[in-house]
Amino acid sequence: MLKSKKLLSVVVLLLIVGLVAGCSGNKAAETKKEVGKTELVVGATPVPHAEILNKVKPLLAKKGIKLKVKEFTDYVTPNIALADGSIDANFFQHIPYLNNFKEERGLDLTYNTKVHIEPMGLYSEKVESLDEIPKGATIALPNDATNEGRALLLLAKNGLIKLDKEAGVKATPVDIVQNPKDLKFEELESAQLPRVLPDVTAALINTNYALEADLVPTEDAIIIEDSKSPYVNVLTIRTEDKNDESLQKLADALNSEVVKEFINEEYDGSIVPAF
Repeated sequence: MLKSKKLLSVVVLLLIVGLVAGCSGNKAAETKKEVGKTELVVGATPVPHAEILNKVKPLLAKKGIKLKVKEFTDYVTPNIALADGSIDANFFQHIPYLNNFKEERGLDLTYNTKVHIEPMGLYSEKVESLDEIPKGATIALPNDATNEGRALLLLAKNGLIKLDKEAGVKATPVDIVQNPKDLKFEELESAQLPRVLPDVTAALINTNYALEADLVPTEDAIIIEDSKSPYVNVLTIRTEDKNDESLQKLADALNSEVVKEFINEEYDGSIVPAF
């Protein structure tokens, strides 16, 4: 009988401990749910992406979120870092590049907002117009699939070359069917293009790298894409985080009037808001 009472006491004590622990656990879970992410680490190329992100830091701080911007100088590492969880999001690329990259690498990435368009342009230190480009001239191109196709489409639109109709946005020099000026093409990493301007006749450069090189797209580009370009830069996230509230708050901040005014005033038409 005594043993039974002792056993009953132990069972009751264990139940009480379990209930207390359960309540504490539930309270901790609720607290965690209420708080959410208080810091976001976002990868970006320096100009204009990191500059735009730094502009929204105060907006996020008011919502209890600390934004940390991690700068990258290439177009490969930011997506790898996002996929492996090293960063929470990235902001550096347009939709065609994202789609091509994740398909090639088998990455489960998506985007949660469109932010701006960076028109690609043709720049030169040797000529000032298309007419001045001599026969046999060397034109430098981005060597990644989507930006190379984009560059060639811009040349084709302006009559320098003609592309195979089947090539589309993934065109390469192999797809050129007419080349009246017998142009030569040098394929390089996008970040290197401004540095080779002294060595080539002209180079097709993404706006972010043009700005870093102190080029003014609306003034220095011989030809440039217009605002109808489909190459919209986006905030990229992991697909599993598409409902993350903190990342949605970041998306809202990037689509705010503060950012629109900043883009229009800071870049003077070189970059166009997409919202």
